[in-house]
Amino acid sequence: MARIEGEAFSDPWPASAFSGLLDVAHAMITVAVDARDEPVGYCVLLAAADEGEIANIAVVPSLRGQGVGARLLDHALQSAQHVGIRSVYLEVRTSNHAARDLYASRGFVAVGRRQAYYRNPLEDALVLRRDDVTSPLVSP
Repeated sequence: MARIEGEAFSDPWPASAFSGLLDVAHAMITVAVDARDEPVGYCVLLAAADEGEIANIAVVPSLRGQGVGARLLDHALQSAQHVGIRSVYLEVRTSNHAARDLYASRGFVAVGRRQAYYRNPLEDALVLRRDDVTSPLVSP
């Protein structure tokens, strides 16, 4: 996951962040693999009571736009349903239109903005939320 993170983001999480998640009971991690069983994407969902947060989602650059991220997000939302999460939040760079379009296709709406949230380059984050996660998933 750390390798994919480094390829996907200009300000990546350190490898220790991922290894630390393995022992966190409220972390749900989904990994997508290719035909050779090599990791090509992942999604980290954190749960707290009836709320969840997509803490991170990434796909190797060569496979972006091919539905891997959508399948990871759908799996995370299904996992959220399974454990009784009703609302899911996430942050996304304002300039990341592909991700914003994906999230909108799954029923996420903007509920806030974090000024200068991202580094390298400095950029605002939109805070998105999907309520009523227990309802059927929105189709792409």
